[in-house]
Amino acid sequence: MPSKSSARLAALTVAAVCSAASTVVLTSPAHADSVRIHDIQGNTRISPYAGQQVTDVTGIVTGVRTYGSSRGFWIQDPAADADPATSEGVFVFTGSTPRGVAVGDLVKVSGTVTEFVPGGTSSGNQALTEITRPTTTVVSSGNAVPAATVIDADSVPSAYVPAGDSAAGDSVNGLPLKPSAYALDLYESLEGMNVQVSDTRVVGATDPYTELWVTVKPWENRNRRGGTVYGSYASQNTGRIQIQSLGAVADFPKANVGDTLTGTTAGPLDYNQFGGYTLIANRLGTLESGGLERETTEKQKNGELAVATYNVENLDPSDATFEEHASAIVHHLQAPDIVSLEEIQDNTGAKNDGTVAADQTMQKLIDAIVAAGGPRYDWRSIDPVNNTDGGEPGGNIRQAFLFNPERVSFTDRAGGDATTAAGVTEERGKAALTVSPGRIDPANAAWNSSRKPLVGEFAFRGRTVFVIANHFNSKGGDHGLTSQYQPVRRSSETQRHQQATLVNSFVKDILATQKNADVVTLGDINDFEFSGTTKILESDGALWSAVKSLPRSERYSYVYQGNSQVLDQILVSPSIRRGCDLEYDSVHINAEFHDQISDHDPQVLRFKP
Repeated sequence: MPSKSSARLAALTVAAVCSAASTVVLTSPAHADSVRIHDIQGNTRISPYAGQQVTDVTGIVTGVRTYGSSRGFWIQDPAADADPATSEGVFVFTGSTPRGVAVGDLVKVSGTVTEFVPGGTSSGNQALTEITRPTTTVVSSGNAVPAATVIDADSVPSAYVPAGDSAAGDSVNGLPLKPSAYALDLYESLEGMNVQVSDTRVVGATDPYTELWVTVKPWENRNRRGGTVYGSYASQNTGRIQIQSLGAVADFPKANVGDTLTGTTAGPLDYNQFGGYTLIANRLGTLESGGLERETTEKQKNGELAVATYNVENLDPSDATFEEHASAIVHHLQAPDIVSLEEIQDNTGAKNDGTVAADQTMQKLIDAIVAAGGPRYDWRSIDPVNNTDGGEPGGNIRQAFLFNPERVSFTDRAGGDATTAAGVTEERGKAALTVSPGRIDPANAAWNSSRKPLVGEFAFRGRTVFVIANHFNSKGGDHGLTSQYQPVRRSSETQRHQQATLVNSFVKDILATQKNADVVTLGDINDFEFSGTTKILESDGALWSAVKSLPRSERYSYVYQGNSQVLDQILVSPSIRRGCDLEYDSVHINAEFHDQISDHDPQVLRFKP
């Protein structure tokens, strides 16, 4: 059996690249007669037959995909070889709806072996071995489908993936698969094969694309609500796997985190752009509810200031979610005194018409809060320069402060606008802002195509509290955990680190002027509490991420690919931390639910200034 040698890998070249996918082929086409599927798959991630014509590849059809851009069918050789590293299944890409084949057909397929990279080579994704431009002959029908390989806690290793080959740019493509040592190697060794999971807990709710995430390791970093917590770069949670379906969209279960897919879920193991290894189910387990309920935080006491951050996900006047957001703020967040809102869009939303004002968006939310029984909040924000702050084109997302004027007051200092930098001055021996509301160094290149921090000066029971609302650069462009490059490349960190440095410096300016100043820095930081971004924000003791006051299993505000993780944070200055009377709550009302109104959970901090 041919091996996928480094010599062959060195001969790989990119044959086609587009926005959706790319194909890797060999520069020297060849011809191979009557090879088996395990020969095609080989024992590394790239086929030794990539770019070659193969003839009469025999297998039984295990699944047929008739929808989407990747139509075709899977075949599996019922006579497996003795090598656990070589898959016995492969996807046959037809491009259009497959005709004349059905599950259980024994077929012979001739075509070109292709390495398809979902998302294109820039995505860093692994390649999926396929047979393309196929000619298919049905030999017989009604055959038994090869028994599904069980994926469970016993079969999935605790290590996630080996380090890549430094000589190949940290790619794992050329490394021999070790399915008993690494989870991603195990999944790759089953690529295209009929697999099954049983009685799996849902760790990522059903999304609009009809996919969900389960874990085959029930106790792997489990939290009390049924999720799987992502607590470090070295703990990727190996038991996670994505589930999609070959059936009708209407039949796909609407699952929340903590639910269970009871019984057997089985089908071919695919690899796609969004999430990597995916079980494409032609048999779905039965959904059993875990009874997950939305949380409600405690009400702040008279002497406590409650400050919250809430990403409302591109809210504009045309949205139908105002009543739900208002109810969340009033009933689940208990009407915090100050709320930093992220992703407030302008009055015309995604319509790219030059509008930057968001007064209608804010007023509609305030009115909805009153209608829900909450206070009549006041608000402050700064309109961005059109199309300069990233996000949805035309939407002009920005941060905004909501505040309850019956509990706190806002100190207005004229002169703040999209391009004027806020500074720190001294008034009567205490720190003050030069403009309020204002923006932190908005002309700095660190904020290119990203949101500029909004800073405001508040007063609560005679004490000044500085609040900085943030929405840092997103993780867009980073490689996924299943990337062919290991360690994973996180290119977006560079800009977030620059942003964190500027915010940290601004906070230190306040503290240099008034050592005991109360500063709250909060928002969608788009990074973890253990990340380099957070460490920069915390540097020199200027700030401390209060989510770390929670047990590790409670630290999350977002669920991505079945990992419950921190993206939203509230950081505080030493005077607040030293008070030892702060309470932090990640209020889980969105991220774990299929009917979420935002993909982020709000965070609340209560403390006595």
